[in-house]
Parts: sequence; C-alpha cells; structure tokens
Amino acid sequence: MNKKNKRNSIMGMAFFGPALVLLTVFLFIPMILTVVYSFTDYFALSPNTTHFVGFENFQKIFGDDLFVQSFLNTVKFVLIIVPLQCLGALGLALLINKVSYCKKYFKVAFFVPVVMSLAVVSTLWMQIYSPEGIINTFLTNMGFDPQPFIHSADQALPSIAIMSAWQGMGYQMIIFLGGLQAINPALYEAAEMDHASAWKKFKDITLPELKPLCVFVFITVTIGAFRMIVQPMVMTGGGPSNSTYTIVYDIYETGTVNWEIGLASAMAVVFVIFVVVLTIIQNVLTKDKEGVVCHAKRKKLTSKLQKNSRRNFKNRRLKYLFKWLYRAVFA
Repeated sequence: MNKKNKRNSIMGMAFFGPALVLLTVFLFIPMILTVVYSFTDYFALSPNTTHFVGFENFQKIFGDDLFVQSFLNTVKFVLIIVPLQCLGALGLALLINKVSYCKKYFKVAFFVPVVMSLAVVSTLWMQIYSPEGIINTFLTNMGFDPQPFIHSADQALPSIAIMSAWQGMGYQMIIFLGGLQAINPALYEAAEMDHASAWKKFKDITLPELKPLCVFVFITVTIGAFRMIVQPMVMTGGGPSNSTYTIVYDIYETGTVNWEIGLASAMAVVFVIFVVVLTIIQNVLTKDKEGVVCHAKRKKLTSKLQKNSRRNFKNRRLKYLFKWLYRAVFA
C-alpha cells in the first residue's frame, strides 16, 4: 500500500512539476521582483546604480498628473464596459435560448469575435469608426452629421468600450446560456399555472437561478476591463489628449519605453492592490444574501406544481369514475 501511494505521488509530481516550474519562473519570481523593485530606483540601462528609495516611487506616481488621468480613464472604461458587456451577454443568451432553429449557428456567430486577436479586431473597428467608415456613411445617409469617434477626446473612450464589449460578449453569452439550460423547467411550469407574466418569471426564477453566474461574470469582466491596453495602443496610441491612456498602458510605457523599472513596479503594485480590494468589495456586495429567499421561492413554486398535479390527478380520477357509473346505469 505504501509503495502504491509513493508511486502515485511520484506520478502526480511528474505531471504537476513542469507546470510548477513554469509558474515559478514566469509568475511567482516576477511578482516578488516587482514588489522588491518598487522600493528602488532601478533603471534598466544602468542596473549597477540601483539604490533603495523607500516609498519615493509611490509618492512620485500619486503626484504625477498623467498617472492620475490614466487611472481615471481606466475607471471610466470599466464603468462603461461592465454593464454593457454583462447585460448584452445576458440578453443574447436569453434570445438564443428561445430560438428553435439555427441555434448552433448563432452560438458560433456571436462567439467568433472572442477567438479573434484584439489587434485584428481593433484594426477592423478603426476602419468602421473612420470618417469614410460604415457607421459615418450610414449616419450621413440618414441625414445626421458624421461623428469623429476615436478621433475625439470625448468619444474615443466610449467608442473603444463599445468595441471591446462587442468583442468579448460572446464568451459571457455561452456561460449564461449554460446556466439557462440548467434551470429546472418545472419552475416555469409552476409559474405558468400561477399565470405569471414573462417579466415575473424572469425576476423570480431566471435571475435568482443565474445569480452565481452573474457574480462570476461581473467580477471577471471587471478584472479584464482593468487590464485594457491593446485597444488604445492600436487604435489611438493613448490619445487624443491622453483620453484613452490607461493605467496598464502607463505601466508599459514607463517600464519598456522609459526603462524606469522601479517606477513601473510601483505602479503595478498600486494597480494590483486596487484590483484586489475592489474584488473583495464586489464579493462582499454580491454575497448571496438572498439565498434563503430564493430557495423559499423555488420551494413554493415546486410545492404549487405538486399540488396542481395532485388536483389534476384527482379530477381525472373523478371524471373516469362518473364516466364508468354513467355507462353502468344507462348502457
């Protein structure tokens, strides 16, 4: 028995070992070095002159107007894309779940942008947003003035957010679609017997049943939105007037263009702390406080369905009894 357990342990480590080595080299060690470098003035072109500077880097970035603006741009982008992408994915899932024909086609069609490269999608939408693009052509034909979109400081960030929501919506749609297909149909049958409207069925059955998935999608979309860098890098270069300059873009420029690794590491540490705190707050706010209520509603609907089934069974039994008596007496 001991030999068997030892052999199983060796087999497990043989499979897990390479992954652990890769994680250590490319994830854990860089994380530790980032924290260490954030307290130094490490400059990549002259690493021998590195000194410990304490919290000087953190004081410098909070006094940097460009860093503050990039942080606010990132928050604004998250506030636009999170509701847009989550609600859009849920709406698509509800529509496809109701479709009887070509359901696989719609799944594939809406999921295709997810597997496309963000650089390719960004280049494509640059053409769509151009002055001679399809959107401005349509607006002109409808009698409206053409819009600058990514060439305007006011419209650039919302335009990128709409493109990003379109690109990533298909992934969350598949998640919601799986959750919808896992809901017990008996709950909807009980609601129909109670003459519930479509909105009431969605509010009392669909939404509570999808709540765990909604929380998961909400958190993952939020974290993904904070990491935005490819779209502004390809489409606007952070402009116009730094209106699409995000915090990850600022970290990239500081570390790989200006070679100020210590300052970039401090930015990364602040960014990670903010995202972790935000995730904890999201978990607390979206905690299943209504779990008991949802369970009670589900139990009530199920019991109502069972009660109606028993009543229908009794009615059928009485109907057959009267029919048999009628035949016995008058036949």
